[in-house]
Amino acid sequence: MKIKSSFINRSGQTLEYTYHDLDSFEELNDKKVKGVHGFCFCGDKLVIVYSESKGYWTPPGGGVKQDETVEEAVVREILEETNMRILKQKAIGYIEISERDGSVTTQTRAMCIVEPIGPFIADADHEGDITEIKLIDPKNIKQYFDWGEVSDHVLTRALELKNSL
Repeated sequence: MKIKSSFINRSGQTLEYTYHDLDSFEELNDKKVKGVHGFCFCGDKLVIVYSESKGYWTPPGGGVKQDETVEEAVVREILEETNMRILKQKAIGYIEISERDGSVTTQTRAMCIVEPIGPFIADADHEGDITEIKLIDPKNIKQYFDWGEVSDHVLTRALELKNSL
């Protein structure tokens, strides 16, 4: 499935993007992925994180380091932001954001089954962006963030993948 939409970034600019379904991260081919997000399930609850400095809730995720695979970035970011270990990970899709300078930024979405490895205190990386995590009923996602048709579709795919395991 392909979904075209737009959003307002933190600088107040409206950016266009296109979402694409994926069955495997190998389908990305040579795309340079800059960001990852995991729709993570701990039991029947969806894991979301809050950044006080950014002022919003989101699925855990972040940037991809040089020479790091998408899957490795998801594992690292989930661990850093939630102190949880990924037990299973599956590709959901990716978005291509058309930046104002004409470049395209690619970000992926993955479904993850996770388990805590200790209590969450704060984001474990040096930036410390994440100040709170919550485990919520997935049907309540829009109380925390709403990416429109894309978040509805990604959550539906995430739940389908989770339930197929």
